[in-house]
Amino acid sequence: MFRKVLIANRGEIAVRIIRSCRELGIKTVAVYSTADRESLHVYLADESVCIGGPQPQQSYLNIPAIIAAAELSGADAIHPGYGFLSENPGFAEICNACGIKFIGPSPETMILMGDKAKARKVAQEAGVPVVPGSGVCRSVQEALKEVERIGPPVLVKAAHGGGGRGMRLITSLEEAETLIATAMAEAEAAFGNGEVYVEKFIEEPRHIEIQLIADGRGNVYTFGERECSLQRRHQKVVEEAPSPFVDEKLRRELSKAAQKLAEYINYEGAGTVEFLVDKEKNFYFIEMNTRIQVEHPVTEMVTGKDLIALQLKAAAGEELDLNQIQLSGHAIEFRITCEDYTENFKPVPGKIEKLLLPGGFGVRVDTHIYEGYSVPVYYDSLLGKLIVWGENREEAIERGKRALSEFLIEGKLKTTVPFHLKLLETEQFRKGKFNTRTLEEEILPGLKQ
Repeated sequence: MFRKVLIANRGEIAVRIIRSCRELGIKTVAVYSTADRESLHVYLADESVCIGGPQPQQSYLNIPAIIAAAELSGADAIHPGYGFLSENPGFAEICNACGIKFIGPSPETMILMGDKAKARKVAQEAGVPVVPGSGVCRSVQEALKEVERIGPPVLVKAAHGGGGRGMRLITSLEEAETLIATAMAEAEAAFGNGEVYVEKFIEEPRHIEIQLIADGRGNVYTFGERECSLQRRHQKVVEEAPSPFVDEKLRRELSKAAQKLAEYINYEGAGTVEFLVDKEKNFYFIEMNTRIQVEHPVTEMVTGKDLIALQLKAAAGEELDLNQIQLSGHAIEFRITCEDYTENFKPVPGKIEKLLLPGGFGVRVDTHIYEGYSVPVYYDSLLGKLIVWGENREEAIERGKRALSEFLIEGKLKTTVPFHLKLLETEQFRKGKFNTRTLEEEILPGLKQ
């Protein structure tokens, strides 16, 4: 096992990793920007190193500073968390070259799965269904030909990034050229590469993902599915496990497909295989995230497995010998952000003057905030995650309502706690009848009235 792990991240995920490391007897090193000097992960780690200014490029994306901090502190591994450098193969290569273990898959695997067009091709080779689509398109005219070949409705997507940037829905050939050009320009600005690919648009899809961990010794374990269809601007808002839509047969099929893909590419570490599932329960591979996900706690709550600990053990070369993984009960995660949902989710960071966190049976809060903490303006607006567990979905919903009603964050900021309370009262959520477009097209317009 590792002696000392540097966490190349911030916020709640840095705190989460520190806690698992401590339980495994691993020393931790926190890195922080000048804006995060008072952040909780700095206090909880065994050591801390300031790596630069408040902008991510000056600190959390500053590879030389992070490597220097690891070498100076004597860390033998780096955990990248999610976001920032977690899917940067160049960073993983540098870690390996410096004799520091990167806790994640190999750089080659990251390159392979990070290129969405290549990932689709690999999935096909592995026998995993994919959405009908194109290869990489390097020009507007090349993409236009693919749109004409596949036929609207189609999605044009950035080939080298995600999060909804560089993505456009094309419903007619008349608008295709303009929307392709816009998507390519946005992809170029966001990811430094304007290449796109085209795929058939699946109407009323569910976004379902399978969590897996592979130990590098041929063992691939899957942990059931997560329901991630409630999204705004292609960003997840609420996640749950298991999905209210997925039956046991579909769960087996999705898990088998994810396992086949991981085995085909000799995957190592924690990863998530994401699928679109249509109304008839046909499923299609869309991408693989080669890191731990924001929403991993709902899987932990229904499986009783510490995914970060398993990720660390796999990276340390241990052979994982997990008993058959059983799902127990139902878990829901609410992403609590410093945003005003009545103003189109405008970020409203500020100082937290009063904080009361919910507790009780089946309630978990993953966060880095505390009373007196000032939320920086430079980073993602995530303040924390409220995760609730119940013996069934109905109990989890009621526990979620209770816990959210106890969640008090006061000060010069706004949060999405009121939004989640209203969401739980909607018919679409309570009945589990939603898809990736329901939140934006049906629920939010009603909540704003």
